[in-house]
Amino acid sequence: MSTTTHQGTALITGASTGIGAVYADRLARRGYDLILVARDAAKLAEHAARITAATGRRVDTIAADLTNKADLRAVEARLREDRSITALVNNAGFGATKPLADSDIDDLEKMIDLNVTALTRLTSAVVPTLVAHGSGTIINISSIVAVAPELLNGTYAGTKSYVLAFTQSLHHELSPKGIRVQAVLPGATGTPFWERAGIGSADNLPAEIVMPAEEMVDASLAGFDLGELVTIPSLPDAADWERADSARKALGPNLSRRSAATRYQQAATA
Repeated sequence: MSTTTHQGTALITGASTGIGAVYADRLARRGYDLILVARDAAKLAEHAARITAATGRRVDTIAADLTNKADLRAVEARLREDRSITALVNNAGFGATKPLADSDIDDLEKMIDLNVTALTRLTSAVVPTLVAHGSGTIINISSIVAVAPELLNGTYAGTKSYVLAFTQSLHHELSPKGIRVQAVLPGATGTPFWERAGIGSADNLPAEIVMPAEEMVDASLAGFDLGELVTIPSLPDAADWERADSARKALGPNLSRRSAATRYQQAATA
């Protein structure tokens, strides 16, 4: 992905601000035309104009609320029908910080709709096109809470754990077909995310844990170039993740067996 030759078209969700906006800039500079999706049509148009002026790439916009079924179906249709699309960045999402007992269940359901359902439907819509190409890219923005669910709201962590597991399964399914997938697990990032999550601003967090969005995206794309399936931009030693993932895989032979483990049999007969 580091070449500047024409790479086809990348559709990016949540592309008007924050991480999605940085991905749009970086992928345009790497040779992609763009389809930018977000709710705010005016911000999308401004961002598209800046990218075209800076890179000369073609940039289309779709103003859509991906928790609205009609809007979501429209973006799905574009992914199914536009044969120029070679990359999808599933970035749109929002988080929560309150405990379950203090949360609005309707807000949590809407978060599941966006973080899980929309991401899954958009991916399902683009996969046949990428399979037909015999190549392509899917980047899914997860979060460190996928592996550290105690840090924030449990429903939010659950949605991001889904994104990680979904990406790992997609890799198993699609890599033989020439399609690259990546899960990105950012830590705290300096974006408008925190306003909707209830923190107010990233400025209210300890400065030493907040990474600028530009640095986060650049690190994630470097991870993609290195061939990583899972990229944790702030993790100093990639071997730490590799050991954790190897330990998970080592469980495989014993996860489903005819008989219960001896310790449970002994406890049952005690």
